[in-house]
Amino acid sequence: MRKSKTSRPTRPTGPGPERVVLIGVFGKSPDLPAEQASLEELGRLVETAGGIPVATLSQRLQRYHPGSLIGPGKVDEAAALAKNLGARTVVVDHDLSPAQQLTLEEKIGAKIVDRTRLILDIFARRARTREGELQIELAQLQYMLPRLTGSWRSFSQQVGGIGTRGPGERKLEYERRHAQSRILHIKESLAHAATARGVQRRRRESVPVPSVAIVGYTNAGKSSLLNRLVGAGGAGRPAVYADDKLFATLDPTTRRVSLPGGGWAVFTDTVGFISKLPTQLIAAFRATLEETVHADCHLILEDGAAPHAESQRKTVDEVLADLGVGAVPRVRAVNKADLLAPEARARLAAEDPGRLLVSARDGDGVAELLARVQDVLSHRWLLREVRLPPERANLLGEIHRSAMVVGQGAEGDRMVLRLRVTPENWDRLRSRLNAP
Repeated sequence: MRKSKTSRPTRPTGPGPERVVLIGVFGKSPDLPAEQASLEELGRLVETAGGIPVATLSQRLQRYHPGSLIGPGKVDEAAALAKNLGARTVVVDHDLSPAQQLTLEEKIGAKIVDRTRLILDIFARRARTREGELQIELAQLQYMLPRLTGSWRSFSQQVGGIGTRGPGERKLEYERRHAQSRILHIKESLAHAATARGVQRRRRESVPVPSVAIVGYTNAGKSSLLNRLVGAGGAGRPAVYADDKLFATLDPTTRRVSLPGGGWAVFTDTVGFISKLPTQLIAAFRATLEETVHADCHLILEDGAAPHAESQRKTVDEVLADLGVGAVPRVRAVNKADLLAPEARARLAAEDPGRLLVSARDGDGVAELLARVQDVLSHRWLLREVRLPPERANLLGEIHRSAMVVGQGAEGDRMVLRLRVTPENWDRLRSRLNAP
């Protein structure tokens, strides 16, 4: 038994963005809120990729059709809709095998894009650093390699998504052997980049500075919050790119933020998570997510205005668990509190009193958020005071290399330093300070 649903179609009114028919495919156990959230998110992904959804089909199946994923009747319905509405692309909210993709393209007469390929297309548009571009190209090639049939024409047809950038657009005539060679080359380049980043991280750790990774669902407002925190800390750094789009930020950005008790921490804006994140992207971006793995604190930001915030929260927790960072201390905050009605704010506060309500737009709750982060970091970073006589001034260099000086004064001829320092470095410093 199967059930289908069709949204009201939008008829063409003239030239414009690429017109797209959406197809949702669901299992036999109904979960209507999750299914609705998935289809709404698919529509936003299409818009982010430069398309415009003109109709939505959905089908619930006891078992997936091995040849085309969806049943023959739904295939015919999609073909008719695509033809009548002038849609050149059909996006399926599910992963497709190479054979299923080719079958659907032949029967529907339109370009077929599955969820993984759609997200890859968006990531290709958003990457701004050389490493990010390599990570995306690697994921694209790993996705397309099973779809190569030996001819560039077939590969070129299959690689194109909605306004795709990447191997297809650049007209690189990959054959299977060349694609495999390119994959190996990219992996080597990314390994070198990861090594260099590891050296930089060890240098930072040698002069310990607390680190906070801002993590959360895509479009939760992580970049906007980092901009607000930098402003609140008075650092005066260039603004982090922020936009009301899915995956507006791919490349991690780090900024120094002043803490209310003195000193500072580095906050990193990380790539947003999404439900059913393609495995190719998790693997490709594992190096980039190292900033999350090695952070002293996770600032988990939720979108308070999202209609399906609970499912987003579950997705974020699952991805963090997959990364093996469950032991990292966390601070949870709900962003966009300025968009919430008073009763919604009260409900969120009652559900989890430890979760803070903030607004990156107007700054509401940011001071309390920084205080909470500082409290979490204080369990890892000790606050100590050192009185340094003139004859021990030679230790100043080592102090600055091993700790963060958050305050400085004098008592007579002694220099008084307030330090934020790890327990390990404090033990070493104390032994040096007490040495004759």
